[in-house]
Amino acid sequence: MLASGRQALRFPSFPDQDTPEGINKALLLHFFPSTPPPADTPLTLSPYPEYFPLSQEEIALALSKSSNTSAPGPDSISYDVWKQVHRSCPSLLTNLLSPLLRYGHHPASLKKANGIVLDKPGKASYDTPASFRVIVLLETLSKILERVVASRLSLLPRHVGLLHPHQTGSLPGLSTFDATSTLVHEVRLLQRLGSKVSSLFLDIKGGFDNVDPGQLTSALRAKGAHKYLTAWVGSFLTNRMCRPLFQGSPRIFLPVAVGTP
Repeated sequence: MLASGRQALRFPSFPDQDTPEGINKALLLHFFPSTPPPADTPLTLSPYPEYFPLSQEEIALALSKSSNTSAPGPDSISYDVWKQVHRSCPSLLTNLLSPLLRYGHHPASLKKANGIVLDKPGKASYDTPASFRVIVLLETLSKILERVVASRLSLLPRHVGLLHPHQTGSLPGLSTFDATSTLVHEVRLLQRLGSKVSSLFLDIKGGFDNVDPGQLTSALRAKGAHKYLTAWVGSFLTNRMCRPLFQGSPRIFLPVAVGTP
């Protein structure tokens, strides 16, 4: 008897690349287009006076939103480990991550990621990078701090005008359901007034993949975001490294200059 299991992942094979290293670079160039190198990080960092201290409760909340089954990044440390660490010694992660916010800096050791390369089903051929997709797995310790910063930033957009008043996604207490309800309400209201109504939907492809760190931090500064948060966001997004993982991958970390991890 033959047992049929899951179909094996396809090996990326591109006509103009005949080595694993060449395929590695081709995939990274496709998923993360190159840009001019960012400005060098200053060798001496200074603390930001307006820094708001990191609390043990913020760490606990970030961990509570992290799934133990989520695949970890290059360090292979799962969220379950960090949860146990925080329960046994709540001050450890707080003291470890607080200086990063205070100085607006994200260290290189937390900027490495694994890029799991998967083939897209149903393609006529698999001889171009576009026939594949990548799932980026970040360091779990980095993602804990990322959740804390995201929570702090979520309180800012409405106050300083970073988002449109009708923005609903990616904000606390607002979701796709709210957007749908608002659209239905507006349509029915106009129909009752005898108007003809139509809706136009746009899907922006690869928006997050092409975020420029310099432009993003400039927008945050112009809108009056806290300096320590702006500095950390800029540091978090620059000088990142990723290694694509596929059959035969050389497991080489290469620089990533664009996009939001």
